[in-house]
Amino acid sequence: MNKALKLRDLTLRDGQQSQFATRMTQAQVDRVLPHYRKAGFYAMEVWGGAVPDSIMRYLGESPWTRLESIKAGVGGASKLTALSRGRNLFGYTPYPDSVIEGFCRNSVRSGIDIMRIFDALNDISNMTSTLKYVKENGGLADCAICYTVDPRFSRMDRIKALLSGKKLPGRLFDIPYFVARAKELEGLGADMITIKDMAGLIDPATAGHLIRALKDALSIPVDLHTHCTPGFGTASLPMAMANSVDIVDTVILPFSGGPAAPAYEIIQIFADRMGLDTGVDRAAVQAISDELRSIREDLAKFDQYKRMPPAFDIRNPALPPDVSRLFDDAIEAARADKPQVVLELCQRIAAFFNYPEPDDIVRVAQIPGGMYTNMMAQLKEAKLEQHLEEVLAIVPKVRLDAGVPPLVTPTSQIVGVQAVNCVVDKTQGKPFYSSVSKNFAELVKGTYGKTPWPVDPEFRLKIAGVREETPYDTSAYRKQDNPELPEFGGARLAKDEKEELLLELFPSVADKYLRSVRAREWEEWRAAHPPAPEPDIPNGPWPAEFWELDLAAYAGFVAQAGT
Repeated sequence: MNKALKLRDLTLRDGQQSQFATRMTQAQVDRVLPHYRKAGFYAMEVWGGAVPDSIMRYLGESPWTRLESIKAGVGGASKLTALSRGRNLFGYTPYPDSVIEGFCRNSVRSGIDIMRIFDALNDISNMTSTLKYVKENGGLADCAICYTVDPRFSRMDRIKALLSGKKLPGRLFDIPYFVARAKELEGLGADMITIKDMAGLIDPATAGHLIRALKDALSIPVDLHTHCTPGFGTASLPMAMANSVDIVDTVILPFSGGPAAPAYEIIQIFADRMGLDTGVDRAAVQAISDELRSIREDLAKFDQYKRMPPAFDIRNPALPPDVSRLFDDAIEAARADKPQVVLELCQRIAAFFNYPEPDDIVRVAQIPGGMYTNMMAQLKEAKLEQHLEEVLAIVPKVRLDAGVPPLVTPTSQIVGVQAVNCVVDKTQGKPFYSSVSKNFAELVKGTYGKTPWPVDPEFRLKIAGVREETPYDTSAYRKQDNPELPEFGGARLAKDEKEELLLELFPSVADKYLRSVRAREWEEWRAAHPPAPEPDIPNGPWPAEFWELDLAAYAGFVAQAGT
């Protein structure tokens, strides 16, 4: 009997977010749900991340309806997964436990089976509340450790640091670092551990060694999540599989590759030839893939690469002999622990599936693709594109000054923005850190949590006005206003706890979205309850009270209306 390999499908969350800026509409999602119900993936990541914000902001749709519709469509065929940034939930604000509890409770009740919990600093204290409330409400806690690499310092950087008496870190993010955090999370009640590599920086050698170390140290399942941006993804997953990983994350072929995760189809071929049973119904996946090809064409204006993979039928995966041999040779190399050979072979496999070429800037600079894109946009706005290399060169310095945070959302954006700010300062004849973003100051202050490397107290004083690390004080948190809207019959902006949570987590976006919902409900009410025609009364107009609407009845209508 074949050993099992569980697959988590990312298509409806991470896949579309990475490739198409989270623009799949509810109607497009609905087209694939009947097939997902038959597919039998272990889990499907469908919510969290950018989904709630984006579908309110750009599509005018309800995040809760999106989740509940997917649950209704899939039933219990696969576990539904959401992504949460621990104490920050979705953004940059550390929330009090009252908000975290409400979010976790409503997420599980609306259909989430597994909450993937991470913290941008790998500060475990920022993950404990979410872990606790997910489990208390019957969900599974998937505790993710953000994969990152050490900053690269040149020989000259190290000489300067030595002469100035400033200590540079040695190896911070080595295999013992990740194993220690995984063991701590297991002790706190984690149901599984994910190595979350959103930048795609985990190379095949590290993937194999890290998964083996985690499997030796833990008694709970281990999942590897990575992307294809710098060209490692399709090689790192087979190396993990050769080292007994329990779960891997994939995306169905038309949404895979480039900034997204490797294709299910590629991993299924590897699994078949390695004697691993995924339990996935290939005919159902093929039906999903056919729909996704059409949906990708509909989303063309959001498609950065416009590199559609070739049509490929996983029910009968006929491959050219030379490509088939690449898979066999890669498996042989993975089992022999020859990661460089695996990488070379798998990059040829990726080319066969028309994946974008590896992003050398991401690979060499060791930064996430989104961080690079944002820095370029910031430089273009300042008309300083020619300073890109200088910005990339000072990222390690800025990162070191900030306590060497992992470069994942949101810390990658905070460090990237500040690196650009420093170069802009220099071009204006000012010293570095003359312009400091609010988020960078909060990171240095300690608001987001404990950094992997201590921040120099004098630098913290300069940037944040305090010498000592100062955590966020949740007692200062103030709940968002939920006003009555006289223009819509006095209805509250948020009509229930789920909508109140949207206001807490996405204040400006949810305010605009919910006002549009209340406006639509008010128009529907007025259309269904027109005033009676004014009677012909000889002695004057009909009394004013005739025109008063039954607002109590309207309030009942709003309470029952769907969003």
